[in-house]
Amino acid sequence: MTLYHGSNEDIQTIDLEKGLRFKDFGKGFYLTLDKSTAIRMAKKKARLFGGTPTLITYELPESALDSELKVKVFPEKASVEWLLFVDANRDRNHQQPVHDYDIVIEPIADDGVVLQLTNYREGIYSSEQAAKQLQDKYLDQQYYFGTRRALNFLQKTSSETV
Repeated sequence: MTLYHGSNEDIQTIDLEKGLRFKDFGKGFYLTLDKSTAIRMAKKKARLFGGTPTLITYELPESALDSELKVKVFPEKASVEWLLFVDANRDRNHQQPVHDYDIVIEPIADDGVVLQLTNYREGIYSSEQAAKQLQDKYLDQQYYFGTRRALNFLQKTSSETV
């Protein structure tokens, strides 16, 4: 399968230590199946941090998901389990990391999700109510790679300025 990463520079070697700790699934390397989402991210990163918006394309063999790697796949729609997983990873009061998966595949938590997480944390909604608020919202899928073992399956195929 083809996966995309948007950056403000070409990446020769993926460095997991450059990842931020309090992201949707924790510190790791994030990719998406959606090319336009990766291009948006590349432009956003270049605008925020300088550099050149760059789309990097990788291939991931389907066999990687059936290998010895520990893989967690969430449904494409928001669920209570997914909401609580994202909340735990983003919570600065939780000890990090909160999981030991090599790869996590789940919806991207965008601004609308952040609003519902805030509503959940502040007690305005239960986790069930917050997840239900997001059921009809389309959320792009993202692929999180959290270990070197997982990264070994990724093959970079191209890089281009966007």
